[in-house]
Amino acid sequence: MKKNADQFRRIGLLGNAEKAACAASVRAAAKLIQRSGRKVVCDDITAQLSQLKCDVRPDAASLAKDVNLLVVFGGDGTMLHTARQIAGSATPMLGVNIGGLGFLTAVPSDRLPAALKLVWQGEFRYESRALIEATGTGCGKKIKTTALNDIVISRGAASRLIALDVSVNGEPITRYRCDGLIVSSPTGSTAYSLAAGGAIVLPTAEVFALTPICPHALSNRSIILPLSATIRVKAIKTEPATFLNADGQIAGELATGNEVTIRRSRSAVRLLHLADSSFLEALRRKLHWRGTYL
Repeated sequence: MKKNADQFRRIGLLGNAEKAACAASVRAAAKLIQRSGRKVVCDDITAQLSQLKCDVRPDAASLAKDVNLLVVFGGDGTMLHTARQIAGSATPMLGVNIGGLGFLTAVPSDRLPAALKLVWQGEFRYESRALIEATGTGCGKKIKTTALNDIVISRGAASRLIALDVSVNGEPITRYRCDGLIVSSPTGSTAYSLAAGGAIVLPTAEVFALTPICPHALSNRSIILPLSATIRVKAIKTEPATFLNADGQIAGELATGNEVTIRRSRSAVRLLHLADSSFLEALRRKLHWRGTYL
């Protein structure tokens, strides 16, 4: 692992400009990195936010191409946004949590000095995370979008049920009458899917989770499918409006009869975790699980 750590000579810093606390954390990280003899590179927004004088690249995609490690400051939303921007890049991301729950961010901001020291010592591991994609047509426009957490098809502001026909590998599952449907990647099982009653799966599991939102049938439950599956969703009743979202961002609007195909993307992202980190331990801590441990 020490050999891998020595490859981190150029470190990219990327912060969420909407989080004021990011600026101080980015500056602190830059000092620690420079003291270790490594070079700091930022995207343009992060350089302005933190007032750093360093090499600057215009965006996350170009930054990832020019560094050996990308340190991302913010919350899970920042990690999701960055993952979509650098999809397919071999450059690993280390998430620094400045905000709420933070399942994707590996390090709390107050533990950054200790975490970087462990990284320099080679005390880390890589984890590949699958991306998922949705393609199709919505209201006469082509839809093609990628997500790390989930693809969600849901109603708009009006409180009316929509109807969605869903099939897997060409075989019908059912027609959902619901507020929406969440198609979650393994990484996204602890996000919207969890809030809607879906199962928690390990982020390295090779599965999709299909979770209906407020279905109008008590028998409708979350379904676990292989990540190799091809999922098709056809909008049957969309009044007054039905939207397709990727990681919480609107990617298109569906009209009645429109169909989208959801499958595993050919692209993935790499996360860097400290050697002593554990997903199950994170669940216990972040979800405040209590009880007797066997």
